[in-house]
Parts: sequence; C-alpha cells; structure tokens
Amino acid sequence: MTDPTDTRDTGPRVGTPLWAFLAGITVIGFTALVVAMLRLDAFGLVELARGPLFWVLAVLVILGELRPVMVSSATAVGGTYPSTMFTFAVLLHFGLPIAVLMQAVAVTMNGVVTRKSWHRVMFNVAQSTLALTAAAVVLGTFGIAPSPAAPWVPSGTDLLAIVLAGVAYFATRATLVCGAVALHERRSITRVMKATAGPQALVYAGLLGLAPLVVVVMNHSPGLVPLFVAPLAAVYFTATLSMRRDHQALHDELTGLPNRKMLIVSTEEALAEARQEERVGLFLLDLDRFKEVNDTMGHPVGDRLLQMVAHRLTHSVRPGDVVARLGGDEFAVLLPSIRDAHAAREVAARLRAALTEPVRLEGMTFDMDGSVGIALYPDHAPDFELLLQRADVAMYLAKEGRTGVELYQPDKDRNSPERLNLLGDLRRAIDNRELRLHYQPKVNLGTGTVQGVEALLRWRHPVRGPIAPSDFVPLAEQSYLMRQLTAYVIDSALEQAALWWHTGLRVQISVNISARDLLGSALPEQLEVGLARYGLPPTAIQLEVTERILTGDQAYTQDTIKALATLGVPLALDDFGTGYSSLIRLQRLAVSEVKIDASFVRRIAESEDDDRIVRSIVDLVRSLGLRSVAEGVESDEVAMRLAQMGCDVGQGWLFGRPLPAAEATIWLRDHSETGAEVEFGYQPEVSRSA
Repeated sequence: MTDPTDTRDTGPRVGTPLWAFLAGITVIGFTALVVAMLRLDAFGLVELARGPLFWVLAVLVILGELRPVMVSSATAVGGTYPSTMFTFAVLLHFGLPIAVLMQAVAVTMNGVVTRKSWHRVMFNVAQSTLALTAAAVVLGTFGIAPSPAAPWVPSGTDLLAIVLAGVAYFATRATLVCGAVALHERRSITRVMKATAGPQALVYAGLLGLAPLVVVVMNHSPGLVPLFVAPLAAVYFTATLSMRRDHQALHDELTGLPNRKMLIVSTEEALAEARQEERVGLFLLDLDRFKEVNDTMGHPVGDRLLQMVAHRLTHSVRPGDVVARLGGDEFAVLLPSIRDAHAAREVAARLRAALTEPVRLEGMTFDMDGSVGIALYPDHAPDFELLLQRADVAMYLAKEGRTGVELYQPDKDRNSPERLNLLGDLRRAIDNRELRLHYQPKVNLGTGTVQGVEALLRWRHPVRGPIAPSDFVPLAEQSYLMRQLTAYVIDSALEQAALWWHTGLRVQISVNISARDLLGSALPEQLEVGLARYGLPPTAIQLEVTERILTGDQAYTQDTIKALATLGVPLALDDFGTGYSSLIRLQRLAVSEVKIDASFVRRIAESEDDDRIVRSIVDLVRSLGLRSVAEGVESDEVAMRLAQMGCDVGQGWLFGRPLPAAEATIWLRDHSETGAEVEFGYQPEVSRSA
C-alpha cells in the first residue's frame, strides 16, 4: 500500500541536523560492518555455504525483508520486517559476522526492489548492523560467542541472556529509526516513540521470541526451518487486514491522502505539542476550473487529475506537513510547525506554483490553479474547527479577489464567538428545516399585473426569536454553509412554485444567490434535477446575484452562468447602482433583468441626483434590451415617477409586504393575471385607456 505522503526518499540538505544524523549513523554502522567482516572466518563461511541450511536461511532473510508487517500506528517508521526473526536466529547460532552479512544483503536487495534512495538503503544497513552488534555485545557479556565453526544452541538457562539481547536489538533499532523520523518530520522523538514503540514492541517480541526456537530446529532438523514461514504469513496477513481497515477509515480512497478524520487527529496532536514561539498553520485549498476537466474529459480523467494534484501537493510541502483531501476538489494542508505568517505564505506560494504547471491528460493540456486560505494557531483560532472555518474564510477571499493566497484577516470576518454559535444554530436550522420563505410581489408598473415574487428568507430562532437575514446570510456566505443554505432555499422555492404552477398560478419566483454559489458546479445540476422532479419549466424560477459579480473577474463564474443559460433559468442583477460596474461586462453577462437598488429609488421624489441616477439606469437597461425593476417602492409618487421614466416593474411595500406561503397564495389568487390588477394611488396606463 503506497503512501503518497511518504517523502523519505528525498535526500536531506547537507549540513542539516537530519543529514548529520544519517551521515553519523551510516559511518558508525558501516565501521561496525567492516569490523564484523574482518572477524569473519572465511574458511568457516565457505564450509557453511556448502550446506543447504545457509542458503535456506539466506533466502528466508531476503524474502522476509521485502514486505514489512504493518500496524496502524507504526506507519511513520515503516513497519517491522519478518526477516528479524531469522537474522536474530543466525546471530544466536552462527554469530555476528554471518548475521550482519545476510542482513546487509537483504536490506540492499529491498532497496533495489522497492527503489529506495541510496541514503535510505545505507542508513538501514547501518542501523540494522548496529542493532545486531548491540545484541552480540550483550550475548558476549554472558560468555556467548557463536561462530560457524562453533554454533551455539540456547537452553532454558540462557533465557535471560536472550531476552536482554533482544531488548538491546529492539531498543537500538527503535531509537535510531525514530530519531531519523523525528528529524525528518521535525517532530519530537518522544512523540514518535509514543506513537510507534508500543505496537512495534509487540511485533518485535513475537519475532525475536521465535528466534531461539528457529535455532533449536536448525540444530536438530534443518529441513523443518521453512515451516516457520506459516506462522509468519498468518501474522503478516492479519496485520495487513487490520492496517487496511485503519487506512480506509483515515484516508481518501481516490488519492490515498489523509481524510478529514485523520486531519483532525493530526491537527489536535500538533496543537497539543505546539511550542510557544512557533505557530501551527492550516491551509484550505480549492482548485480553480476543475469542472472544465470533468465536463470535457469525464470523471475518470478528473480523478486522475486529482491524483496528480495530490502527488504535487505532497511533494511541495516539507516532511512532516500533512496534505489531506476533504472532498471534491478541496484539499487541506497542515503545517505542524511554522515560524510566522510570512513563512506560511511562502509555503502557500510553493503549493500554487506546483499546481500551475500545465497538466497533460488524454492528449490535452490543462492549466490548473488554486486558491489558498491560511489560518494560524494561536493567532487566529485555538482549535481545529475554528482554524478550518477561518481558513475557509481566507480561501473564499482569495478566490473572490483572485489573489491566489490570503491570510485570515479578522476585520474581513464577521464571525465573532456569538456569530459562531449562531452558525451552529443555523446549521441545525437547515437540517431541521426551520427556515421559511416569505414572498414579496413584483408588479408591472404599466399594467398593474403581477410579474412574479421574490423569495425572502426568514428565520425564527427558538430562543432568540426572529433573526434578520442581514445577521445570518453574510455569516453563511463566509462559511461552508452557503452552498447548503442555497440548496435549501432553491428546493423550498421550487416546491412552492410547483404548488402554484400546478394549481394555475404561473408565478415566477426569484431567489437570491451569492457570488460564491457561482464558483462551483453544483448550482446548475441542482436546478436541473429540481425542475425535473417538480415538473417545472426553467422560467418558473429566476436567480438574483448582486452587482459585485461585475466588479470582479468573471472567469471563475462564467462556466456556471453559461450552464444556467443553457438550462434556460433566467438571471437577474440585484442592487444595481451600488458598485462600480463595467457597461461592457453588463452587456456580456447573461441577465434578463436589472434591479435598481432601493437606496436610489426611495429618494427620487426628493433628490434630483437620485432621480437622474435612476432615470439613467432605466435608459441604460432599456437600451440593452433588459427589464428594469425598481426596489423599495413605498409611495404612489415614487411609483408614478418610475412609470413615467419607463421602468418596467416595481417591488416594495406599496404593493405588498413579504408574506408567508399561505398568505402569499391568497394574495396571488386575488391579484393573478386572470384576476384584478394591483391597486395603488395612480392609474396605470392600461387602466386609464380602458
């Protein structure tokens, strides 16, 4: 099972603590190996090699070195190799030189087969040689010095010597390997030992405990030695099955990266061990234009792209950093130790640089990019959930502003502790369907007929009472709940539209969506499925987006807008006049309706400036062949002025306040296209001519 986050084959930089440690152990270990070889009796080795036992043991050691026995918490140090049992048996029976020779050959062959880097192979040879040497020294203190010419067979009285030799062997290997892992991943050796020593000790105890039995069998019936493969195979496959279950529970199936559950565990460990002068960083990364690959080449190619992205990310971070996939095209990166915000930005820039390299799949080249949000502990949050939420806020700002990388900024986040509690309540309200839609009519200013209704979200909190949309909608917009909230509103609006349309009230419902909803591919798919489920035409619903979409780069939203146009769902531009829109962008945007912000409409009777602004907007919208809608119409005088300007539709308290579904149904039946016109102070042109 390949771990894509394994970067141990990357050579350490010269002069670093890891380089010094590996170099020192390698030199000491190979010195011990040379000394052992100089003590080797060449004649005794030749005589030993003439018998089948030597070759049987050599084959078992080599095969046992190819695949380790893995336990769930021992992955950091690579597991335990079954060859340990046979090399320790060789040490007990034939002495140190033969044991280190077999072990060195087996480790080298393992490196060739598994394509390990040369520095890892040399370190493994060195640390295994030192472990065997430590065990031989302990045996020597008990007067035990076996050789090919004088093999040693243990008895019951030698139990203490064997146990102490096994302890020395395990302690040496565990210390050296855990030390290398700790330096490689910049973690404390204590933490690595706690995570691995216990499970490793159990496996080593079993393997080393069987070694004396192997020696006894070697001495009496050498032909029975291969039978020890059977219990080893049982241990190996049992551990493998357990490891696979643990791996599936903690890793993403497609990419092999850690999933959210493992990310939580890793983050909590990093927070618990964070030093006062250092920070813990959590990045949230979302791919840009990933939908293009799925739509153009299909999901299998999209899956391959995600695997390539996972590989690039894991090889763009430092050893010990954790890259996780949270789902879809969203990834997270945990930096257990980072100096400051500047260093975090450097890592984020390196991640984006890796992503921007062109990807070639199925004969096509794709240009990828990503937006990264950064949150730091303890600067921005004290725990995982809050770190993730604030990294999400920063990531959205990076995507919205097309800056690529953004550090969390408190002044751009409305999520105070009180609002965070409110966010949790909002999530539960969505799950329990406690939110309700009220409907405000939109009336044709020329005919007095109903042109549709706008769905406005209302929430009555069980404890706090009514909560204004201005308090919870922006909160959702800056969090992971926005898509869920939009999905809830659209489904509720479609359900209500179906009740009206199938009973003869063919009223279009307008639904507000955020610019963030246009950044993903879920919106068109949800609408298509919902319209089909309720048996509605695309014109039964209209989506309203704010003018802010025109002030930013539309590259990220263009695909969704095109998909909505293909589906036939009309789009309206809300709050027009409050931003700094480009007329060219307005012309290119596939909208059918422009809504003039209420802040201008309400004052047209008192302010000549507002009157000129609204008149100009109406003329502009008409010249582009679009429908104009005035919000905030609250008096007859304002309605009359708007009608004289040529504004098409009015919306405001003059015509009706937002009403619950049941009351809105009664109102619509009284003012539907087949019924009476909406009555207000001045007479529409159609009424006067009639």
